[in-house]
Amino acid sequence: MGTRLALLSAVLLSGLAQAADVPAPPFAVQVDEDGVQRAGIQLDSYAYVPSHLIVQAGKPVELTLTSVTFITPHNFILLEPSAGLTIEQDIGSGKTVIVKFTPTKPGLYPFYCDKKLLFLPSHREKGMEGRLEVRE
Repeated sequence: MGTRLALLSAVLLSGLAQAADVPAPPFAVQVDEDGVQRAGIQLDSYAYVPSHLIVQAGKPVELTLTSVTFITPHNFILLEPSAGLTIEQDIGSGKTVIVKFTPTKPGLYPFYCDKKLLFLPSHREKGMEGRLEVRE
């Protein structure tokens, strides 16, 4: 229940920050009793909420990715093989997908959606990008 409350708080804070046109604060993911760091990310029209997650290196991460769009599909790309991060996951409109990984090296790693329609900017170019901050 604590993870859901933390996610709801992150979503609300992010929404308030966007409304005020200021960056949302990072969301520090807690380690559950079983040693897994769990968080949810909503994929909306050209945005991830929350867009900045902080996790610990060497501990498994489980992200629940939920697309809240009705028509537009999205994806979640996080590519930094040297840090144990090789994720390329499609998320259909209105769908939920869980991705699991264990980051091995501290750093700040971008994740993004590279979907695009012919002759239009990609979702990433429209601002659909976030950051995974991995700490010791």
